[in-house]
Amino acid sequence: MRNTLNKFGPYLYILPAFAVILVFLVLPMFYALYLSFFRWDMVAPRQFVGLRNFVILFQDGDFWLSLENTVIFSLGSIIFGLGLSLIVAVLLSKKIRGLGLFRTAYFIPYIASMTAIAIVWRWILQPRGLLNTVLNPILAFLHINLGDIRWLQQPGWARTAIIIFVVWKTMGFNILIFLTRLLDINPSYYEAADIDGASTLAKFRYITWPLLMPTTLFLLTISTIFSFQMFIPVFILTPDGGPLKSTTTGVFYLYKTAFGNTLFGYACAIAYVLFFIILLLTILQKKLLGKKAAYDD
Repeated sequence: MRNTLNKFGPYLYILPAFAVILVFLVLPMFYALYLSFFRWDMVAPRQFVGLRNFVILFQDGDFWLSLENTVIFSLGSIIFGLGLSLIVAVLLSKKIRGLGLFRTAYFIPYIASMTAIAIVWRWILQPRGLLNTVLNPILAFLHINLGDIRWLQQPGWARTAIIIFVVWKTMGFNILIFLTRLLDINPSYYEAADIDGASTLAKFRYITWPLLMPTTLFLLTISTIFSFQMFIPVFILTPDGGPLKSTTTGVFYLYKTAFGNTLFGYACAIAYVLFFIILLLTILQKKLLGKKAAYDD
């Protein structure tokens, strides 16, 4: 009896967590796959349509537009977000006064409520909001006249506003991960490079960047998944999906399809297509950068 308890006892400790995951994550995933083969509005009886939802989806212009917007947001937030985060992390890795204060300051936006921060940014991005108030004198000094930019009312500016918000919101996490790795690099590498007369750029290219590849791959994967799941910034800043649907992302289109048009079977098909796109991108990133990311000190 005691041997049996010793053998199965540890599994009893993880049983509550496993039950929660099973009920609220695994079962809904399979149920959503099941519903994707039906036409259903949660009122009338389900009507089996087979693969028709997926066939219609690949012919749906609004879906392809939402996917295009998602890719734009992904590229913008990843390129600028990771690039700026790396620059700030490198600067903070130097021995400067008040480093703890800086770390706290840049991490606060990340831990703040996404919804609350998005509501504040909606006010900041108004034509007479704080951003234009700060930006207009700078543009005037540079002899650039754009007037009061309508950030959330024009397609191009609306996309730019979403990217700016996402970059600002997620930089704290990216900086923290980059900085943790930078501070963990063996200083002897840089000392040897100094003896050989290597420049700052050469040290970054041949020492820092290769050793950051595993961290970069991790952040790239996380950022890609987050950008393809982007919903709250779009919903709060542009509740209608932006002017001319310019900020309608894949997940936002899924939401409108399910709860606006009550096409739950079709929405489940959208969810699974997005899932496989994210899975494919993750595999490609791992395949393309995996060998470089395996380099370690």
